[in-house]
Amino acid sequence: MRALHLGTSIALLGLLPLPAHAQAERRSPDRIQAARAAIHPVSSAGEMQRWLARVPRTLDYPPDFEAALKGQGSEFVIEMSTVPGCLPCGDLWTKLLALKTRYGLTLRPIDIDEAMLRSGRLGLPWIGHPVAWLRPVSDEARILPVAIGTDHPANLARNIYLGLKMQTGVRAAVGVRAMAKFTGIVGAPTPSQTSNKAKD
Repeated sequence: MRALHLGTSIALLGLLPLPAHAQAERRSPDRIQAARAAIHPVSSAGEMQRWLARVPRTLDYPPDFEAALKGQGSEFVIEMSTVPGCLPCGDLWTKLLALKTRYGLTLRPIDIDEAMLRSGRLGLPWIGHPVAWLRPVSDEARILPVAIGTDHPANLARNIYLGLKMQTGVRAAVGVRAMAKFTGIVGAPTPSQTSNKAKD
């Protein structure tokens, strides 16, 4: 049934006059196109490091940075989506483990279904793995994305700090503006993922 609808849609699209196609191209990209533009799949460690080399590192930290992370870190959990064979997933996990050791953070992996559900709840298009989420230990509903793909440890630490601040009173708009850039590095799908999508 889905194939029939898709075929009909493609056929109807082909009947549109050329000016309509040209107008569609001039329109601002929709959310799915915008999300795709932010994704930079990597297939090797070297490629991932080359991408990271272009990402600016956070240099300035607020005066209460260390105290906030060490004092409140244990009250929050960072949950991360991951899949086998995803290079950015392994890189982000390693960096988060180092931050866990330093600040007493709690880490937990989540599965793809939960990650997609969270993205939907926040109105975010699903963009793959890894995504790291911050939430209070006592409240599963108050989630904030703090990393998409991997990033530099300094940027991750600052995003976690800002996430804590947003969860404890700082206005969300202020926190988001201050967050380090999301790199958007997402691992290329494994052959099994690609074949599963084809079956769907």
